[in-house]
Amino acid sequence: MSWVRFTKTGVAVVATSAAAILALDMTNERRFQRQMKDHFRTAHADRLAELNKRAPSALPTRKDILTSLSKGEEFDVLIIGGGATGAGVALDAQTRGLKTALVELDDFSSGTSSRSTKLIHGGVRYLQAAIMKLDLEQYRMVKEALFERHNLLEIAPHLSSPLPIMLPIYKLWQVPYYWSGIKAYDFVSGKRVLKNSFFISKSQALERFPMLKNESLKGALIYYDGQHNDARMNLAIILTAIRHGAKCANHVRVEKLNKDENGKVIGAHVKDMVTGGEWDIKAKAVINATGPFTDSIRLMGDPETARPICAPSSGVHITLPGYYSPSNTGLLDPDTSDGRVIFFLPWERMTIAGTTDAPSDVTLSPQPTDHDIEFILQEIRGYLSKDVSVRRGDVMSAWSGLRPLVRDPNKKDTKSLARNHIIEVGKSGLVTIAGGKWTTYRHMAEETVDTVVKVHDLKTESGCVTPGLLLEGAHDWNSLQYIHLVQDYGMEVDVAQHLSNTYGDRAFVVARMCKMTGKRWPIVGQRLHPEFPYLDAEVRYAVREYACTAVDVIARRMRLAFLNTYAAHEVLPDVVRVMGEELGWSYAEQRQQLEKARAFIDLEMGQNAKQTAVSNAPLNLTKEEMQKAKERFNQLDKDRKGHITVNDLRKHFREHNQKIDERVLHELLNEVDLNKNGEIEIAEFFQLYSGLKGGQLTSNRLVGYLDEIHGTPSVNRACGGI
Repeated sequence: MSWVRFTKTGVAVVATSAAAILALDMTNERRFQRQMKDHFRTAHADRLAELNKRAPSALPTRKDILTSLSKGEEFDVLIIGGGATGAGVALDAQTRGLKTALVELDDFSSGTSSRSTKLIHGGVRYLQAAIMKLDLEQYRMVKEALFERHNLLEIAPHLSSPLPIMLPIYKLWQVPYYWSGIKAYDFVSGKRVLKNSFFISKSQALERFPMLKNESLKGALIYYDGQHNDARMNLAIILTAIRHGAKCANHVRVEKLNKDENGKVIGAHVKDMVTGGEWDIKAKAVINATGPFTDSIRLMGDPETARPICAPSSGVHITLPGYYSPSNTGLLDPDTSDGRVIFFLPWERMTIAGTTDAPSDVTLSPQPTDHDIEFILQEIRGYLSKDVSVRRGDVMSAWSGLRPLVRDPNKKDTKSLARNHIIEVGKSGLVTIAGGKWTTYRHMAEETVDTVVKVHDLKTESGCVTPGLLLEGAHDWNSLQYIHLVQDYGMEVDVAQHLSNTYGDRAFVVARMCKMTGKRWPIVGQRLHPEFPYLDAEVRYAVREYACTAVDVIARRMRLAFLNTYAAHEVLPDVVRVMGEELGWSYAEQRQQLEKARAFIDLEMGQNAKQTAVSNAPLNLTKEEMQKAKERFNQLDKDRKGHITVNDLRKHFREHNQKIDERVLHELLNEVDLNKNGEIEIAEFFQLYSGLKGGQLTSNRLVGYLDEIHGTPSVNRACGGI
């Protein structure tokens, strides 16, 4: 054992030496970048100061933007894709003085950019690979990301903040090994290090993270990265670009790329997915920033020569209740059972864990699988205390995101790929930006616009001015702003904090839209759901932020679908009602919006995966419990048909003077109807109670109603908890 410790400690020393060598090799580059940065600040300081003035006017409506896009005027740049990369390109191009347009097939940030781990990080594991393999390219990527991390925390402080992350250590030889790696991370960060990393003892680690497994725990390392609300960050970039004059529209699909007689791309034919209208957008340059869908647009531009360059990888995350983690400390498992890295982080008063990493097909609707969810849960069980029961039923939401990794023909597995980006100029003149990651979106955009300006000979008013350019909501924001919302408007503290940390200095606009509650306290602010700080006024404000569907609201303007699928289902009727009032939806359109949103929650937010878990769970009821469950089943199936219908539920509740909405009746049946044949069969009833007992489910509304009517529970849920 001593020899193993000595060897691994030696590896750490070698790694540290390699880091020092790489750092020395980069001295000249650092000096050059510093000189360029000083030149940049001198050359563009006045322009940046002017751009950083808070715009007092309201945003243009979506209709106004579509009118501008369809007038036939030529834009300097047309960007396809409204994720972080496309939004960053739009903001960079517009603030340089280029006339900019952007179209997005779905909603802004509807794809990968809203499904991240919520970290703004340089990439600890990429730095490890760079040092161990002496990979200068990955080293530069980490260094670049650390600069961008610092910048993003500065330009959107309301949406981002530093987060301490704990790396627990269970073997003594790991102390110098991991310590050297984390210290190298601090070293590469330079003066932009958020806070210096440090080692803490076992008792200090358990004090910080009480639910951590304490057997064999030697201590822990604490290092700092950034955390943000990814979908809101994406939207803030888009809104900032629009305020500076860019014409950005969501739910607009590119049908084809238009070309001149020489085969050069000169724009695109697009379709508004809301109204069905179609038109051409003329542009001197077209930029493909579609993430995992990169190759489909490249084929439009160069169908004969375009070879696939994108190798999408699926990453699954899960959301657990907030009590699974401390409110101010995350946790990193650097060595899972199959070598992947898993984060365990507090976010929006809940806990998120992930991610998996596996090759995936390109799809508009990526779905988490029960296999991936179980993998994450199993890894979590490995480093949490045995006193903490990690139950499948505690998964409040789960989602899959497609990482747009750039294909490397020399490597077979996606987890070995760094998320470096590439910029390609096709024969048709189409410019493609592919790869990268959230943290480096701004730098990717800068290089992309530099390329477009050079290749298409575009005239700009200045160079890149996005370092230090404040995003929507950041201008007059400060961390104590929420107190003014409490004192001036009479809001609950958690609601005020949510508004401040979501909308920044625009939170007061939302507050002024709130109606009186009629209560002594709070004075204003009607919640959509009692467990979350979201307000009905936010739905109206979401329409001003270009929300066009109910999914746009529950998934991206608010994050409820990512936090709790049950709560998301429960607020949908109110969300659709308010949006219907704002957008003039007919009754038929409201029903369609409800159906689409429910399907989104079930398919993409993990509800179906949860039902799969219940279906596949072993039946673990005793004979007595099965008899009680059967008696409860027969109380509903009075005609002894062998199955329960909506009519049976309706009759039962009426007989017991329970008023249940018709919509809720169908939801109650659907939650138990595992095979989706419109009926609840006895086997499904047994499976339901078995899932409650075993922890695959933590609650079920139908069982809750029946227990309330009939008294004592019909199954022991001590282990599964309701």
